[in-house]
Amino acid sequence: MKISEIKNELLDESVFCSEHPSGLKVFVLPKKDYESAFALYGVKYGSIDTSIMNENGEYEAIPEGTAHFLEHKLFESEDLNAFERFAKTGASANAYTSFERTAYLFKSSSDITESLEILLDFVQNPYFTAETVEKEQGIIGQEIRMYQDQPGWQLMFNLLRALYGENPVRIDIAGTQESIARIDADLLHRLYKEFYNPANMALCVVGCVEPSEVFATVERCLRNNEGKKIERKFVREDEKPIQKYVEERFSVAEKQFYLGFKEGLSEPTLNIKDEVATSIMLDAVFGKSSRLFKELLDAELIDMGFDADLFNGYGFSCVMVGGTSADPEKAVELIHAELARLHTEGIDPAAFERARKKNYGRMVMSYNDVSETANLLMSLCFSGHEPFEELEACRSVTLEDAERRLALLREECAALSVISPIIKED
Repeated sequence: MKISEIKNELLDESVFCSEHPSGLKVFVLPKKDYESAFALYGVKYGSIDTSIMNENGEYEAIPEGTAHFLEHKLFESEDLNAFERFAKTGASANAYTSFERTAYLFKSSSDITESLEILLDFVQNPYFTAETVEKEQGIIGQEIRMYQDQPGWQLMFNLLRALYGENPVRIDIAGTQESIARIDADLLHRLYKEFYNPANMALCVVGCVEPSEVFATVERCLRNNEGKKIERKFVREDEKPIQKYVEERFSVAEKQFYLGFKEGLSEPTLNIKDEVATSIMLDAVFGKSSRLFKELLDAELIDMGFDADLFNGYGFSCVMVGGTSADPEKAVELIHAELARLHTEGIDPAAFERARKKNYGRMVMSYNDVSETANLLMSLCFSGHEPFEELEACRSVTLEDAERRLALLREECAALSVISPIIKED
């Protein structure tokens, strides 16, 4: 494995990178004086991957929730499960499935090489039987019902379903009761073979490690399987939402809302400069030092939990703004009014510069956390970017870049999701 070094002079940090002959990309960021290490082994396969290209070159639908189902099953084996194996090394292990990836991880302050061997081993050796799959269907079914009872979770997905008509981002990460019922062991083996190929995966290790030992462990433990590129289906949607308003009642004390602005994409993903420019713009417009935040807070229409974020990935991009409010409709009215003013007058240059410096500082500080750093390295890798590229993007973003992204926040592209308290009958 040929190893290259990418150094950032400001951080005084280096990422050591290599690509295994199988196609697996490996990133190691050693940290002097740290007492623990964090390893993240991920596959570019998440909940939005609801189709697979068959032998005829055609996309074939697969049940929703299969990526999450696979995540659960990979920890099992005929003997000790992965959690039991990690416990013997003192490592704390876990996994997660997001919209775009599945990742397996551990954090440890000792026996890091042995823990890394376990991580690489169990992800490469799936164990599925009809009996264990059926058992897992019941467990995940309970998980789905649990999320359906969480108002914040439903608030977000109600908004996504209002914004998107076809993109699978509108579907719960765990799938539905109906979709997981269609999953069997043969399908899991097929999807594992398709997606869990090394060319579609990455390993990121951060902390008290020697890069040479990590790369040697990868060489020793990784099979030299031939990887292949995954052809993802791009579901194109315009900027118009499917519906403008959706409301659901829950057992909550106060109303909650999410206002979403949908972006129509001509390409599957945003470039990193647009991502960073959007985050800076949102901080300048909606942040706690903004004119809008103060106006909403003074009117008692929001509390300190009010926030705005960019939510984007392969085939989708939208801005979500919201929090708790006694009168979401009034809050949204003031938001649209302020955005209309900014579309005419522009963002205050001083507010932009404060937001840019704040975001840059937040990026720099994130490298102090081993798990944040590993997840960032993987995100950059899977989106086709180099380590530290987000820092350079933040340094070079201009006011004009931010205002170009602001122009996307238009009322005709917006949808509102509201969670309201259950009305008690007398």
